[in-house]
Amino acid sequence: MLPDGLWRIARLGVVGLVLAAAVAGLVLGDARPWMVVDWSLAAYARLRVFDESGALNESGGFGAPTTVALLGAALVKAVFLWLILRTPVRGPLDRREKALRGLLYLTVAYTLVLRYLVYILPDAVGVAFQLALWTAIDILYLLVIRWRSRPLRVAAGAMFAVELAGLADALLYELDLPDLGTGIAIQLVMALGGVAVIVVTVAGQRRDGRWSRGTQALGWSAAGLQALMIPLDFLADGIFDRLTTLVMVQTVTLVTTGWIAATARELPPEGHPADLPPARRRAGRLTVAAVVLLPVLAMIHPEQTPHLTYTDGSTDCYDRPAFGDLKPAERDAVFLCLARSTDGGTPPMFPDSVPDQGILTYGRALCHAKDREKQEILKRSGWNADPEDLVYLCPEIVGASHPELLWSTAEREAADIAYLAEENATCRDPWPRTKGVVQATAKYFLFADGDFGYLVHDPGDRVTEEQAEEAMDRIHDDGALFGVAESAVLVGHVEDVIDLCLTVKALRTAPPRRTAGWEQINEMPIVSRSGRLTVPEMGEDEVGAGAPMPNLAIAGKGHYRLRVYVRFGDTGEEHLVVVFPGASKKRLTLKP
Repeated sequence: MLPDGLWRIARLGVVGLVLAAAVAGLVLGDARPWMVVDWSLAAYARLRVFDESGALNESGGFGAPTTVALLGAALVKAVFLWLILRTPVRGPLDRREKALRGLLYLTVAYTLVLRYLVYILPDAVGVAFQLALWTAIDILYLLVIRWRSRPLRVAAGAMFAVELAGLADALLYELDLPDLGTGIAIQLVMALGGVAVIVVTVAGQRRDGRWSRGTQALGWSAAGLQALMIPLDFLADGIFDRLTTLVMVQTVTLVTTGWIAATARELPPEGHPADLPPARRRAGRLTVAAVVLLPVLAMIHPEQTPHLTYTDGSTDCYDRPAFGDLKPAERDAVFLCLARSTDGGTPPMFPDSVPDQGILTYGRALCHAKDREKQEILKRSGWNADPEDLVYLCPEIVGASHPELLWSTAEREAADIAYLAEENATCRDPWPRTKGVVQATAKYFLFADGDFGYLVHDPGDRVTEEQAEEAMDRIHDDGALFGVAESAVLVGHVEDVIDLCLTVKALRTAPPRRTAGWEQINEMPIVSRSGRLTVPEMGEDEVGAGAPMPNLAIAGKGHYRLRVYVRFGDTGEEHLVVVFPGASKKRLTLKP
């Protein structure tokens, strides 16, 4: 055993180093406080560093609340190290007790220092070392502790066997040998077995009488914290951020290590420390409670500190819900969905490493930025947001220039109906005195990027789709204004327009030619196999007639003639389509 002087030097040196490193991290203002808490690099913990707004902190430093929490956790570690490195109690020990004390201190050294050296070795080496170490400790526990109860000793042996079985299973897994698997039930049994090991060991210490109440309190605290960590292992990803979870794990490890160190320290039978006065015992309990709870309480950030979240892209926002249909609390979620969406195979606007709070920060900065500032933000974020996206974040700004983006679905539908009615009202019947059996006048909307025209077709014909493609091919190949394919006629437009005025009439006999005032007049055959002929009405793709079109096959199934008049007026390009029964298959150009 080391002399008492060396124990005191090690105690002062280690605790002083931890506190000095914490102060240095505070002064430097970077991620080094994490090294004090976890004794590993922040990059090793796969942490991303963000400021209070949730945006990425390019300097690599933590935000102020996180830094305070880390320094508080570092103080907790220093307190526990001070307790762990107390001078061992002097007194006679037999061979088994000496071996148990040495193995317990080896466990403490492994947890605090040696495990970082073992990390450079294959994982199987570390697991095998742990299995050998705890096998020896468990056997010595059964031999050294005065259990004073055969059932308690048997229960302890059973719990120790479960613990060693878990380590053996982990070793089999690392060696790629058959193991018990990683099911939730198996993990739960192993975790509960670890808690039970501490419980029966502390119960044995109490019946033995060598260990103080403080040591037993540490043991009960270790068991309680490990039991608390069992549900957190399954729920932590949805409740706590990674930093909080890791600090909580560190706390459990320190409490358990402190109990193991105290167990080794108080092994000599004559070295049982005298009970403290009641006032000192109460102060001790408060100190232990504060030390155990401080890391968890320290990680509960104030309200102004964001809890960083990472929303997954989904297809829920593919149809882009109307702004007016959303509650205020739902708008940020839609914006985040759009920013992270990969619909259409395109990459998301932001990488997965940027939290939701960072994305919202960039979006709101774009809302309020001037042109030059906006360019800098776009360059830094790598994202080009449209008003249709930003309206979910700053409706008061976007709505001033794009009020239509604030509409609800009902308001948009009402606006569309009013728009169609207004557009249809600009078109007039060019033959008001010639009344058709059925007729209609409306605006016909085409694709903005160029559409061949509109169809007059039999929608009930099974081959209409093929004939429509055939009609389109004929217009494309021949450069003609019409593409005829039995039950479908594709009527093209003369000018480069995105809409035109269309009037359709169905007559019982062929009307007079009436060529005056028209630029082009053409007549061709068309067949109705189902007893219907019509023009497509506007659908969801925003192409088609702005009003319902009637059935022009007034004589039912059979052959018809289709005459198309084209001219240019004040409202742009106008078409008049006249359908009447006729068996002729000739195509006529009546004008020019």
